[in-house]
Amino acid sequence: MTAEIILTPDLVLQAYAIGVFPMADGREDDHIFWVDPDKRGILPLDKFHVSKRLRKTVRNDHFVVTVDTDFKGVMEACAEDTPRRSSTWINDEIIDLYVALFKRGYAHSVECYLLEDGKRTLVGGLYGVSMGGAFFGESMFTRVRDASKVALVHLVGRLNAGGYQLLDTQFVTDHLAGFGAIEIPRDVYQVRLQKALEKAANFYSTPAEVDGSSILQSITQTS
Repeated sequence: MTAEIILTPDLVLQAYAIGVFPMADGREDDHIFWVDPDKRGILPLDKFHVSKRLRKTVRNDHFVVTVDTDFKGVMEACAEDTPRRSSTWINDEIIDLYVALFKRGYAHSVECYLLEDGKRTLVGGLYGVSMGGAFFGESMFTRVRDASKVALVHLVGRLNAGGYQLLDTQFVTDHLAGFGAIEIPRDVYQVRLQKALEKAANFYSTPAEVDGSSILQSITQTS
């Protein structure tokens, strides 16, 4: 009989360091398995594409954008069923694992809030894992138009400013392809991953809240 592997934050970090990440079959499924795709999705930070319409939205600061203000809330929102997505791969154990990584400084979130009558309402965001100069994007969500897109733009601007070398998207969706995401073979990804892990990067190189114009400037300077 094979002993069940107990997932710990340290084990998850070791897995990321060799290009493997955990997933569950569904929100209510307690079985977690490892994934190591033949083709890996990445979003080249120096070729990130932002449409004119989205640039305008980012520049107008329609949302209040922060980092690490509600990590668990972002994860739970990413795990919710939506009309477009009947189930997700994020279960309670995964939430607990990544919250533990967040508390240790290895995971981060970007939040988009709408400000109404002085009250902030979380309407979009994303989260991922940070190691060295690599950021592993895990999931994103949106409750209003463009919220997740704006969160991604702010993430890329922050990664550029902080000296990151790799933004891993795991897979390429039509949504991510619009920003310039591509697939690369596993062996090519492994080389890029190891180089990125050797680099020092700083997720907090910019303040927790920055305006859209500053973020767009960080992207433009590397494009």
